[in-house]
Amino acid sequence: MDKQQIFNEIQSALVKLFELSPDDITPQSKLFEELDLDSIDAVDLVVHLQKKIGKKVDPETFKSVRTVQDVVDAVDKLVNG
Repeated sequence: MDKQQIFNEIQSALVKLFELSPDDITPQSKLFEELDLDSIDAVDLVVHLQKKIGKKVDPETFKSVRTVQDVVDAVDKLVNG
């Protein structure tokens, strides 16, 4: 899975889980300030991604995540590590 595929998966998850517009989701989008996610939403996103990639996501990995690109990079590291 390359970074573009990971981004597409995350974008799709954000649209499905939080009813966001795909047009609002770019790699530079800030999860909390621009996309209006809260900590519970972030947990929901992590759980969704764990199911998709079949790997356990370390919560520590996601503490420093601020943008969609940060999520892409974290997932890429897990998948392609």
